[in-house]
Amino acid sequence: MRTIRHLLLASLAAAAMQPALADDKPPAGAMALSIVLTKLEQQGFTPIIDVSLDNGRWEVEAYKESEKRDLEVDPNSGKILSDQPDND
Repeated sequence: MRTIRHLLLASLAAAAMQPALADDKPPAGAMALSIVLTKLEQQGFTPIIDVSLDNGRWEVEAYKESEKRDLEVDPNSGKILSDQPDND
């Protein structure tokens, strides 16, 4: 199960990076996306269902305690800058 989770994280990171690199790229010194996602999972945000880069910050859609959340995450520190319920 752990291997499947790691493969899923790697796939999600790769998929998220493709469109992000087309418009925008993380700032110099940014943490690897896989590390940011692992930190979010350790904080209870799972599953992570979407990741994109906007204005130099990661925008993440994930569930926490059965509630869908919209997160804005600093790419350098991995710190959650905004955590709001997803209203879609």
